[in-house]
Amino acid sequence: MSQTRRPRSTFPLRKIGVAVAIVAVLAAGGYFWHKRGQADAAGGYRTETVQRGDIRVAISSTGTLSAITTVTVGSQISGQVTDVLVDFNSPVKKGDVLARIDPSTYQAQLEQGNAQIASARASLAQAQATLKNAELDYRRKADLGQQKLVAQGDVDQARAAFQQAQAQVNSAQAQIRQQTASLKNTEVNIDRAVIRSPVDGVVLTRSIEPGQTVAASFSAPELFTIAEDLSKMKIELAVDESDIGQVKVGQAVSFTADAFPDRQFKGTVEQVRLAATTTNNVVTYPVVVTVDNTDGTLLPGLTVNAEIEVSKREGVLKVGNAALRFKPADGSALADMKPEGAAQGGQNGGAGRGPGMGEDLQNLAATLGLSAEQKAAFDGALQEMQQRQAERAAQAQQSAQGQQQGGSRLFGGGPGMRMGGGQGRGDAGMMAQMRSRMRDRFNQQFSAFVATLDDAQRAKWNAGLDAQLNAKRVVAYKLANGRPQAVMVKVGVSDGSSTEVSGRDIKEGDLIISGERAATESK
Repeated sequence: MSQTRRPRSTFPLRKIGVAVAIVAVLAAGGYFWHKRGQADAAGGYRTETVQRGDIRVAISSTGTLSAITTVTVGSQISGQVTDVLVDFNSPVKKGDVLARIDPSTYQAQLEQGNAQIASARASLAQAQATLKNAELDYRRKADLGQQKLVAQGDVDQARAAFQQAQAQVNSAQAQIRQQTASLKNTEVNIDRAVIRSPVDGVVLTRSIEPGQTVAASFSAPELFTIAEDLSKMKIELAVDESDIGQVKVGQAVSFTADAFPDRQFKGTVEQVRLAATTTNNVVTYPVVVTVDNTDGTLLPGLTVNAEIEVSKREGVLKVGNAALRFKPADGSALADMKPEGAAQGGQNGGAGRGPGMGEDLQNLAATLGLSAEQKAAFDGALQEMQQRQAERAAQAQQSAQGQQQGGSRLFGGGPGMRMGGGQGRGDAGMMAQMRSRMRDRFNQQFSAFVATLDDAQRAKWNAGLDAQLNAKRVVAYKLANGRPQAVMVKVGVSDGSSTEVSGRDIKEGDLIISGERAATESK
C-alpha cells in the first residue's frame, strides 16, 4: 500500500522574509528622520564641520631623472679605432682604458722627430767647432794688430767671422729646442691615442665600434658618456611661476616613476634656479631635486611625477573650503550679521583683527623664551592694548547706534544699509594701509617690551608680528544652538579641499554654514 508524502510547510520562511522587510523599512525610516533632524537643526543651511587633522600643501610637477654629474668623453686626435674595452653599463675607474686609436702615424712622426733632433745636434757640434776656430783666429790677429804686425782690416774680418760662428751656434741650439718641442707634441698625441676615463662612474652610452675612423677636426667627437655616481641622482623640475615663491631649499619631495608604480621615492630640493623658461607664454623655473639612489633602483632618463611639500600642518583645525567661500545674499538675515569686534576693527583700521589677536601674540611670546622681566613687560603691554580695544569697542558701539537712529530718520535706512561701488579696485591698497597703521600701533604699544629683547628675540618677534598682521581673516557663519552666528576666523594653509582655520570663536565640532538649502532640499 503506497503512502503519499506531505510537502514541507513554507510558513517559517515567510515569517523570516516579513521580518527582514520590516527591519529594512524601519532602518530606512530612521535614516530619513535622522537626516531630516539634521536639516532642521541646521535651520535650512548646508554646513561643514570643523575637524582636527593634518593639512599637507604640495606643488605638483614633472621632471626627468639624471646623474648629478655626467661626463662626455671624446677624442682629441684622428685615427682608426683599434680597441673598445668597455660597453654600456660598464663600471669604470678614473684612468681606466676605454678605447685605443691606431698610433702608427704619430709613431712615425716620433721617429722623424728623433732623427731631426740628432741632425740638429750634429749641426750644433759643427757650429761649435767653427766657433772655436774663429775665436782662436780672432784672438791671434787681435794680438798681432796691437803690435802693428797685421792690417786692421784683417782684425776686423776675423772679429766678424767669430761673431758669425757664434750666431751659427745659437741657431743650432734653437733648432734643437724646436725639434724637441715638436717631439713632445707627438708624444702627447701618442698618449691621446689611448682613451681613458676621467672619473669613476658607469658608462651610459658608447658611440664607437672597433675599426671606425674618428675624425677630430674643429670639435672633439663624443665617444662615451659616463655618469659619475648613480648612487646620487637629481631631478630637474619645471615649476610654474605662480608656485615658485613657495619653493625653498631643503623642502621634502616625493615622486613616483611609471617604471615602479608601486613605490614612492623621496628627495630634497637642492637648488631653485633663476633662469626662467617661457613656453607658449607659460613661465617656469627649474628646481633641482637630489635623490638618494643607494640601492640602484632608479635609472637615468626616467620621467617622474613629483610633489614638493611646501607646508605641512599637523593637528590643526580645518574646515571645507565651501564654508569659507560662502557669502550670504544681500538682504538676508545673515548679510546684516557682524562678528564680535568687527565695529571696533573698522574704526581702528584693523579690518577685524582685534578678536583673537591677543591670544596670537601670547602664543608668539611663548616661543621667545622670555625671562621673568621680559614676561612682565609683555603682560603689561598686552593688558594695556586689550583695555584700549575695549574702550574703542564701546565708542564704536555708541557711534553705530547713533548712526542707526540718524539714518532711519533722515534716509529711511537702517543697519542693513551697504555702501557700494569702487571697493574692489582699492581693496589691496586699503588693506596695505591698514596693515601699516596696525604695525605702527603695535610697535608703539609694545615698544617697552621690545626694548628688553635681544637681537635674536627681536628678529623672531618682528617676523611673527608681520605674519600675524599679514594673515588673512574672513567672516564665517557658524551654527550655535541651531542659530547662525557671524565669527571672525584666521585662515591658514589650504590643500585645495580643506583650509586651516583658527580663532577664539571657533572650535572642533562647530558647524560652519557653506550654503543655504533650497525649498525642495529642506522638505
